[in-house]
Amino acid sequence: MKLRLVFAGLALALVVGCQSIAYYTQAILGHSKVMAKARPLDQWLADPATAPELKQRLETARRIREFASQHLKLPENNSYLAYAELNRSYVVWNVFAAPEFSVEPKKECFPFTGCVSYRGFYSEDEARRHAAKLREAGYDVHVGGVPAYSTLGYFDDPLLSTFIRYPDSQLARLVFHELAHQLVYAKGDTTFNESFAVTVEEEGVRRWLEAEGRSSELALFRAAQERKREFAARVSQARERLAAVYRMDLAREAMLEHKRGEWERLRAAYPALPAEPNNAFLASIAAYTDLVPAFERLLAESGSLEAFYRRVKKLATTEPSERKIQLSSR
Repeated sequence: MKLRLVFAGLALALVVGCQSIAYYTQAILGHSKVMAKARPLDQWLADPATAPELKQRLETARRIREFASQHLKLPENNSYLAYAELNRSYVVWNVFAAPEFSVEPKKECFPFTGCVSYRGFYSEDEARRHAAKLREAGYDVHVGGVPAYSTLGYFDDPLLSTFIRYPDSQLARLVFHELAHQLVYAKGDTTFNESFAVTVEEEGVRRWLEAEGRSSELALFRAAQERKREFAARVSQARERLAAVYRMDLAREAMLEHKRGEWERLRAAYPALPAEPNNAFLASIAAYTDLVPAFERLLAESGSLEAFYRRVKKLATTEPSERKIQLSSR
């Protein structure tokens, strides 16, 4: 029934124009192809043709999946109990865009999910063609490959070859993150949804590694998370300074000079960043990190995961402005 409802909703969305028809068609076909490749884990494990290394990864993934429901109280369903081999690096490519002088991402609106901060494509070529059109229209654009996505419980999301060979902690992080989206989802609020899922994944990996007695890996995971926090904080500070500049009544060249200067300061600390200033890249980072500190404080106050989930579910039912006020007050 859920499958029919989703496709009916997508079919209704096709009436809005040729561009939307093409986009939704690739989304429907792309997802259908992913699901068609999925086979239950037991079939892969029983198949003599399955490589021993893959069997080991699938067994680990199943152990992670069991921990998610039994100890993290994440949805207990058929998600991540099947596996699909895709023969590509990413399952989708997300295209983020932001105006030349704004740190706020361009919103993309869809059935069921509402408005989000990006547009996803199952083909990298199609994603880059869309990105090129946005650049021609004057937007800053960032294209990022994505190893997994959540259908919010409408489908039984499978494990994918795009992430199954990740190190154990990263595999666990990703499974916990995507299951968190099935638990709580605020329509039209990407930062709320992603920051919540990041908070759950980090707490989940910590608990899983502790339960497995893998103290050395836990120390490495915590160190990696601390580096991510530092990067997120620097990006947040850069966005705040740029937002203040963009509100000024300055000539275009003066704005560009401020923008370049802020970007170079960020690149001095992180040389791997793209050479050109890019508001869309900053927005893509912020979507996953801006509210994480607030959610972490809420988790600490709640005393248990169950209480935390209840409070977050309640927040998800409020108006976006009210959610932001309540979280920022923590």
